Amino acid sequence: MKRVAWRILLALLVLSVSGAALVAWLNQRGEAPVSSERPATLDAALVARGAYLARAGNCVGCHTERGGIEYAGGRRVDTPFGALFAPNLTPDAQTGLGRWSPSEFWRALHHGRGRDGRLLYPAFPYPSYTQVTREDSDALWAYLQSLTPVRRANTPHALRFPYNQQAALAVWRALYFRAESFVPDSSRGAEWNRGAYLVRGLGHCVACHAARNVLGASRGEFELGGGLIPMENWYAPSLAAADEASVAAWPKADVVALLQTGVAPQGMATGPMAEVVYRSTQYLSAPDLQAMAGYLQALPQEAADHRPAPAAEATVLRQGEQLYGQHCAKCHGEQGQGVAGIYPPLAGNRAVTLPASVNLIKSVLHGGFAPATAGNPRPFGMPPFAQQLNDAELAALLSYLRQAWGHQAAEVSLLDVQRAR
Repeated sequence: MKRVAWRILLALLVLSVSGAALVAWLNQRGEAPVSSERPATLDAALVARGAYLARAGNCVGCHTERGGIEYAGGRRVDTPFGALFAPNLTPDAQTGLGRWSPSEFWRALHHGRGRDGRLLYPAFPYPSYTQVTREDSDALWAYLQSLTPVRRANTPHALRFPYNQQAALAVWRALYFRAESFVPDSSRGAEWNRGAYLVRGLGHCVACHAARNVLGASRGEFELGGGLIPMENWYAPSLAAADEASVAAWPKADVVALLQTGVAPQGMATGPMAEVVYRSTQYLSAPDLQAMAGYLQALPQEAADHRPAPAAEATVLRQGEQLYGQHCAKCHGEQGQGVAGIYPPLAGNRAVTLPASVNLIKSVLHGGFAPATAGNPRPFGMPPFAQQLNDAELAALLSYLRQAWGHQAAEVSLLDVQRAR
């Protein structure tokens, strides 16, 4: 807490200085001059490579408004500091990237700066994209330049003061951002290094799978150690904890299957991860999926917390058991065993016993669905129960799930359900 208080105090002190002077100083911090030259033609092979890399980075996911034209921007991104709106990435000369050079695009990825030199907000995950190579940046630029131009003016951000000030953003960057390049680990093999590059860079997995401090910067002792996704209220579980979402003990083929199809014998991707699989990882090559799986399996592991939670009241558990028999047992089995390849087991399922119960609550409220992928084109899903169960019933049902069949997770309170709704 002392460190956080010191950083906030420093931010306030710096904001009292002229914002223009501060930004001007940061403009000179180790960044090479940017060329505005543009090639006369686009190389077809480079465009194809860029299209693949755009899939790897799931660029379309943020830069496409619901129901809108791909890459034309406009999607709202809510943050604790206000709303941001994704910009137009099509090559329209007035409203998109039509006048951007490869060097200017590289500076955006590597340094987090716009064409005019203004600092970009890290909702555009340049803290991860800074590791993308110049060659891959040029390929991405070529692909985006090959798209059909769309005339769509960018929606202004709606951030609160002082977060809407360049000076505030400069303070954040001084505290939490350093431009860096990916450096292969010579003690590891080529596959591990490729996986590290994809996971840490274009995949920007840390954007979800890490906790955030009060100023929105990722934190945590373990890489990909899990955290609540701001404003979406989904918990991205730790990929380094055996009792959360570590895949260290899985067969590698099952990790690849989860990334490629959204389903594996151990479970399925739902919520925000289902969208990542649907729009991004299902399209990656077999070697890249193998590399990502190997990297995730090699993450340093957290020690599991085996302390049992206090048992819920007997009346709550009895009510939850009755509700399970009425609404869940037909698909998931009397003993929570599920049906292989159709309905996931609940007994021994880490998604049921995560420290944060919010994912479980949202899945039952709104339904649980794996992504429709080429490898799993007609996924089975669970219907929503928001209209069938009231808050107290839902809390009782989920408390039963988290303490039945040997589970020892904390009960779900009425307040937990009300917050999720």
